[in-house]
Amino acid sequence: MNNSHSSGNTVQIAAPSALTSGVPFILGTMLAVPVTSAASGELVAAQIEGAFTFPKLSTAEIAAGAKLHWDVSAGEFIVAASATGDLENCAVALAAAGNGTTTVVAKLLPGVGAVKA
Repeated sequence: MNNSHSSGNTVQIAAPSALTSGVPFILGTMLAVPVTSAASGELVAAQIEGAFTFPKLSTAEIAAGAKLHWDVSAGEFIVAASATGDLENCAVALAAAGNGTTTVVAKLLPGVGAVKA
């Protein structure tokens, strides 16, 4: 196949702001995870597909299979009450994560999310 570019799991982009390796950021309608830290404008590899352990709101009750919203100000996943600027429906929980837990295993859903207006 002559037109294949890459698997698409990891993309190389100019960092939209200073990024820290492993700390998610919003890239259009996607949540991306930088592979390395980068200064604003620097080229960086970012994963836009895959399953990761992410921080979550400790009081959130998340069922396996639930759609997740990225709370941009808190830097964690939530399941309800998203605010302006949050990325809604950008991932799905692969396992339940109950009240009192601070992480959730989630699968990124590239291109499906929407920034709340």
